[in-house]
Amino acid sequence: MANIASAKKRARQAVKHREHNVAQRSMIRTTIKKVIKAVTAKDKAAAEVAYAEMVPVLDRYANRGQIHKNKVARHKSRLLTSIRALA
Repeated sequence: MANIASAKKRARQAVKHREHNVAQRSMIRTTIKKVIKAVTAKDKAAAEVAYAEMVPVLDRYANRGQIHKNKVARHKSRLLTSIRALA
């Protein structure tokens, strides 16, 4: 455990930041899973709605550096391709 005041503060901040990052990562995964679930159910309308909700979330966290921009592009591309294949 840290002995210096600044190190103790950093440890407290790390806990808060970790909790915040975990919550964000969970939200990102949930939005992706909603699209995948709609695609596997072959519900094109629900998949398009879920995709429209997912895109700004992914873009926002990519701009912040939470997830890599190429990973966002890969997810968007693959999911949109699978939605278009439902037609």
